[in-house]
Amino acid sequence: MNDLVLTVDEAAERLRVSRWTIYNLIRSNQLRTVKIGRRRLVPAAALAECLDQLTEVAA
Repeated sequence: MNDLVLTVDEAAERLRVSRWTIYNLIRSNQLRTVKIGRRRLVPAAALAECLDQLTEVAA
């Protein structure tokens, strides 16, 4: 079963980047997140959107 949301650490692992990079993407509004209580979670669909956006910029 695919996860609907990921922790910041899980998102970093999937993208093979550091937590710091994930937080920079969040701060620059390139990666959508949701906050539930004190936890910041990354919707799995947001990873694909972020990658698509970064790919367009790089092309």
